[in-house]
Order: sequence, then C-alpha cells, then structure tokens
Amino acid sequence: MIPRLLLPAGASAAARPLLQGRALRAFADGYVAVLLPAYLIALGLGTWTVGLVATATLLGSALATLAIGAWGHHVHHGRLLPGAAMLMAATGFAFAASSSFWPLLLVAFAGTLNPSAGDVSLFLPLEHARIAKAAEGEARTALFARYSLLGSLLSACGALAATWPARIAAWTGLSTLAALRCMFVLYGLIGCMVWLLYRNLPEPDEERHKAPAPLGPSRAIVIRLAALFSVDSFAGGLVVNALLAYWLFQRFHLSLAAAGQFFFWSGLCSAASQLAAPLLARRIGLLNTMVFTHIPASMCLIAAAFTPGLSVALGLLIARSLLSQMDVPARSAFVMAVVTPEERAAAASFTLVPKSLASAAAPGIGGALFASGLLAAPLVACGILKIAYDLAIWRSFRQHPH
Repeated sequence: MIPRLLLPAGASAAARPLLQGRALRAFADGYVAVLLPAYLIALGLGTWTVGLVATATLLGSALATLAIGAWGHHVHHGRLLPGAAMLMAATGFAFAASSSFWPLLLVAFAGTLNPSAGDVSLFLPLEHARIAKAAEGEARTALFARYSLLGSLLSACGALAATWPARIAAWTGLSTLAALRCMFVLYGLIGCMVWLLYRNLPEPDEERHKAPAPLGPSRAIVIRLAALFSVDSFAGGLVVNALLAYWLFQRFHLSLAAAGQFFFWSGLCSAASQLAAPLLARRIGLLNTMVFTHIPASMCLIAAAFTPGLSVALGLLIARSLLSQMDVPARSAFVMAVVTPEERAAAASFTLVPKSLASAAAPGIGGALFASGLLAAPLVACGILKIAYDLAIWRSFRQHPH
C-alpha cells in the first residue's frame, strides 16, 4: 500500500489508488520493454518485427487515447479505468498464447503493451484527469511528480525483472521461450490486480466536481501544444526502450541480464530526478524546467551514438536518464494549468495522443535503420529533433502565464 507520506500536502487521498495502479503498470512495462525483442527473436521472427510490433502498440494506444478525448466525456473515467485494466489483462494472456507474427501484431495494436520508457497507454489521460482534481497549485505539480516518480521507480524494478526468464528456465527446466511466455502471463495477472484497485474508484455521483467537457475555450492552445508534442513524441519513438535494448545487444553484444541491470539503474536515475522536478519548477517555472533539462539530455544521447566504448556509452545514457524525464511532471502540470478544469480530461487526451500517434511510425523507421546497419542514425535523429522541440516550445510559451 502506498504510504500516506507519498501524497503531498494538500492532495486528496482519492489519488492513492491511481498511484498504486501506476506503480503496478510501470513494473510490467519495465520488463516488457526489455523482453519484447528477445521474445520476438525467440519465436524465430526477424529483427524488423521488433520495430513493427512497437509501432503497432503505439498506434493502437494513440487511437484509443484519441477516442477517449473525442467521446470519453460521455462516459465517466471512473468506469473507463476498470475497462482499461481488463484490456491489460487480456493483452498479457493473448500475447503469451500467440506464436506467429500476425496475431502478435493484432494483440499489440489492440492491447496495452508499452515498448517505451514512458507511459503511452489509454490509462494516462484518464488517470491525469483524476489526479488533476485531487490537488491544486503547487500540490498538483508535486502530485504529478509522485505519479511520475512511481512510474520511473517501478519501471526500473521491472527492467531488473528481465533476468527472471533465465532463472525460471533454470529452476523449472522450461525452455527459454516458455519462460518468456510466463512473463507475459504475469503481465496479464498484473492487469487483474489493477482492475481490483480501479473497480473501487468513486462513482460519478459521489464526486462533487463538474462533469468533464469536450475542448472549448482552450482548444487553440491545446492544438499548439499537441503539434509541438508530436515532434518530441516522434523523436522519442526512434529510441523506445525496446529499440534501445536492441541497440545495446547489437552494438556492444550486451546480455539480456546486463541490459536489465542497465535499465534498472537508468530507471532509478529517472525516478530520482523527478523528485527534484517540483523544486526546480518552483524556482524557475514549469516551462524552463521542461526545456533546460531536456536539451542536455538530448546532447548525451547524440554523444552516446558515437562512443566506441561500452562504459562511456552507458555513462552517457545514465546521464541522459538523470535529465530526460525531469520534464514529465512539469509538462503534465503545465497542460493542466493552461486549460479550464472542465476541459482537463479532453486536453490530456488531445495533448497525449501525439505521444503515441506521432511516434507510431518512428519505431518502424528506427528498426529499419538498425536492420540496415545504421546503428547511430536513430539516436542522432532523436537528439536533434528533441532539441528542436525544446527550442520551439520555449519560444512559443515563454511569456504565457501558467
């Protein structure tokens, strides 16, 4: 159970189940991102399928999130969240039972698998809207930081769980493929646990807040933000965790266990950095926190692409992790601050859609570049595009009140 101390002063206890659910989902996402390429290769599928499956997951998540933004205000998100948890459970069980490419691609598209470091699922806008109601002002920024912190921390622990298939195979005598399937069964069971948490969320008539509404007065600013976020999302899609793991496998012949340990420490660094995000935002503002931490992180990624030694490359990637996710709570709070309360659910959906939609084609492109031998190209392109996004959003909103 999440301790009461994890909730910032001024935040409602109603946010606690959301933090617990985020933690469980992040753990599952953490090991799936590392194991996904290994699982597809163990099934005998080609290297290019890693990018295509990642693309399908992001595209499906984008369309689901877009549907939430367009029509979700007709159904209270307290009812949608348990449904999303049931979909997560079905995704894990179906992926474990599939062996050929097309069923796997269909499950990836319709389900909730996440090949990236951040959350890109339909859970995100639903949870963001409820978290935004659970606190105001600086407490809201701090609550989003706790939400992001749990995501990074448990994702790191999940990455460490990527070593479990080898242990399962050694202890039980199962094949490596069967042990990998067990991890996707565990993903489905975690979805069941999330459903148990979310089925007890307050019903609509128990809440005294205004009903969510479609975009209205804030439509123009949301469209501007969505356009800018799409650039950042496409860039990030070139180097999602599943592809970054594959890059480490190919470039430095890293083992699956060593990759899991790297993503564990990388996730811990991301989690630690998000503790500092509210403090930094209080001193320099939400927008400056987003931009001035993101640019150095992108420079580290570009440098890692050309580093010949494993230790230096991992050091640069760890440095990137210390900075690249610090903008996550600041950006979430920024979006919630610049729209009206009634529009928050719709704004969250329409600004988060590019997180999946614009990046949906990127893993396929990144996978194709890797397959053609251009191992540095996705990392360089990601860094350059992210720097361009940071400069553009700072110029567009530096004088906007928030």
